[in-house]
Amino acid sequence: MQRKLLLCQAGRWNTRKRVLIGGLPDMHASIMKTVNLHHMRVSTFKRRSCGMTLIEVVIVMAILAILASISSIVYIDYINKARMYNAIDTISALSTELASYGMDTGVYPQSLAEIGYGGLLDPWGNPYEYLNIRNAAAGVGGMRKDKFLVPINTDFDLYSKGLNGESAAALNAAKSKDDIIRANDGQYIGLAGGF
Repeated sequence: MQRKLLLCQAGRWNTRKRVLIGGLPDMHASIMKTVNLHHMRVSTFKRRSCGMTLIEVVIVMAILAILASISSIVYIDYINKARMYNAIDTISALSTELASYGMDTGVYPQSLAEIGYGGLLDPWGNPYEYLNIRNAAAGVGGMRKDKFLVPINTDFDLYSKGLNGESAAALNAAKSKDDIIRANDGQYIGLAGGF
């Protein structure tokens, strides 16, 4: 019985199969046909690891674009919150400075320049707004008012116009929602929308 080793192409994998053909009975011939599976796995892996398909590149780019947009939104929100807390801290410090000036002199200053903070800008690049209420004439129209149009301070108003740089006297106005205010004579310092 003579046995021959034949090499043939294996279709789409372009690898070789070893087929043992010999004088064995027919039922054992199928068992004896050996396929070099290890060689097929390696060649298939090599073919797939050569590069990425266009669809895989598009999917990766889409995922990266989604992650970049989410991270930019989170970063911008983080920056705005940091600016808001910076403005709250500055207004708190200015409020303390103005209160001590008022206790020392008996009157509040007419402007922030009198206590050395005339050119002070908020984190958004706008000047802090200050209005002396106690020492001003009756009927001052620029006083900040709550949603019931009641003045929010009795001594002085101090606020930042916030992100949009616009403000209105009433806190419930759309322009005033992002303002950082001092209210209840310094007991509240925060967003106008939260007062």
